[in-house]
Amino acid sequence: MSCLCHQTSNSNQSTNHWEQTRRHPCYSMEAHYKYARMHLPVAPKCNIACNYCNRKYDCVNESRPGVTSEVLTPVSAEQKFIVVKEKIPNLSVVGIAGPGDALANWENTCEAIERIKQSNPEMIFCLSTNGLLLPHYAPEIVELGIKHVTVTMNTLNPDTGAKIYRHVHYQGKKYEGTVGAGILLENQLTGIQYLAHQGVLVKVNIVMIKDINDSEIPAVVKKAKQLGAFMTNIMPLIPAEGSVFANLPPTSIKELNQMRDRCQIDLHQMRHCKQCRADAVGMLSEDRSQEFYAGVDSLIKQNHSVAM
Repeated sequence: MSCLCHQTSNSNQSTNHWEQTRRHPCYSMEAHYKYARMHLPVAPKCNIACNYCNRKYDCVNESRPGVTSEVLTPVSAEQKFIVVKEKIPNLSVVGIAGPGDALANWENTCEAIERIKQSNPEMIFCLSTNGLLLPHYAPEIVELGIKHVTVTMNTLNPDTGAKIYRHVHYQGKKYEGTVGAGILLENQLTGIQYLAHQGVLVKVNIVMIKDINDSEIPAVVKKAKQLGAFMTNIMPLIPAEGSVFANLPPTSIKELNQMRDRCQIDLHQMRHCKQCRADAVGMLSEDRSQEFYAGVDSLIKQNHSVAM
């Protein structure tokens, strides 16, 4: 595996920034053996329609992005964090990854992070987004002190994007086909470059979809490197029941690893991704989200009774 310190164009990272990355289980292979993360499902709304996504997100038995057993307010998210942090001392990262898009719910996303940050300034914060609103909120992301952002960018070709996304809601209008995909792509490219140049470590997620975008993935990785991304995460398609792509073949581990090996030449590849739920809690290899799904009030009462 190649050295991470040579995989980004940002050479002026602070010592504290790199120390945070060493404690981020998604950005460091070593960290995922030592540290836990918590996703706060405070972002239910989404502004694009992906053909691999099923917006029925209240499922307790599925483990994939966009799924959660509950949606939290910023206040209840803070309360739940307090309980989880006490029970999982090695919790190092709080992330917002849905179940919709973090930036399409920016007020909730921002408030949840600010609330936890006030009492836990040492906590690492990150968020995931489709990138549609990145040019609008990137400066605020930087100002808020978020140093790790994941952007899902599946293609550089609007024609391919039209096969992956049904429509895009942007600035009060609905765009379909190549027009919508083109707007999304332009904003992704602009936002990734801005964040990278501001010292944010950007991870670009790519869903590998056989016979749709798989042949284009090396070009996406090369572009991500050019924009200053820290790493890419090529993920297998999960054919979600009820989605447009429900009947497509899942990406095989062999195909996935071959693509990662090919792209590793250009940019560091994440190989330990678990495609986590939007309410994931614990180590990447041991999700404990259901342990903490009992309603926030109930969790607080349980925590107090144990402490007494």
